Amino acid sequence: MDEHFYRELFDKHSNVDAVPSNKEITSWALNVIRLLFPEHSKQVFASVQSLKDEFERLENELCHVMEATKACWDCDIRQLSRSVFEQLPELYAVLKTDIQAIYSGDPAARTEFEVIRSYPGFFAISFYRLAHILHMHDIPLVSRVLTEHAHSKTGIDIHPAAQIGEYFYIDHGTGIVIGESSVIGKHVKLYQGVTLGALSVAKNMAFTKRHPTVEDHVVIYSGATILGGETVIGHDSVIGGNVWLTQSVEPHSTVYHKPLVNVINKTKV
Repeated sequence: MDEHFYRELFDKHSNVDAVPSNKEITSWALNVIRLLFPEHSKQVFASVQSLKDEFERLENELCHVMEATKACWDCDIRQLSRSVFEQLPELYAVLKTDIQAIYSGDPAARTEFEVIRSYPGFFAISFYRLAHILHMHDIPLVSRVLTEHAHSKTGIDIHPAAQIGEYFYIDHGTGIVIGESSVIGKHVKLYQGVTLGALSVAKNMAFTKRHPTVEDHVVIYSGATILGGETVIGHDSVIGGNVWLTQSVEPHSTVYHKPLVNVINKTKV
């Protein structure tokens, strides 16, 4: 191998230490979520001020991450970090609606504590919602690290740019894919294996609306695939399992297909 190859690798390795690892970034996010929902941990604070101090510490950590990842070249990092943390009350409020949706919608859920502590859907949603705030502040690398971490833990793949309303409910969740330009309304429920995807993955469509819109009070059952930026699922609709959709449906629709299943009992033949 020639000297140029080694030199190129050396230059890359020389710059790695400046960038926090994915583990450090996801640990930061976990600490933020644990402060909002102490059900995740046993951390105890002696006073309101000590809780405020911990939030300030995490805000400083975000500053460090943004500086190291060169999140912005011509902005006030401190002010950007503060702007993110000023949205935490809003994040907390919307996550409480997600908890309520999961708890009230799942007969297997016994307590909200159980939802917060053990449900992969809530884990993925909480990481997505924090990542979405970062994305909206144009901090793309950190936001992608967070949603990909949740993806690796739960099998639920939500792009941080997706727009998702309150009372979002993911049931089971494994295999769910929600694309970058997806728009999801309030009180939407998704089961495992649902894909909100694009009709084309051509690079020249990078900045176009290529993923579906799902309006309020829609239920999409397992294995359904809905594709296309012009595809709109009207409010109060039900999309059945394993449905393949590339066109819009009117509000209050029920969409399903009729699989042919034959059951033969050999003892009666």
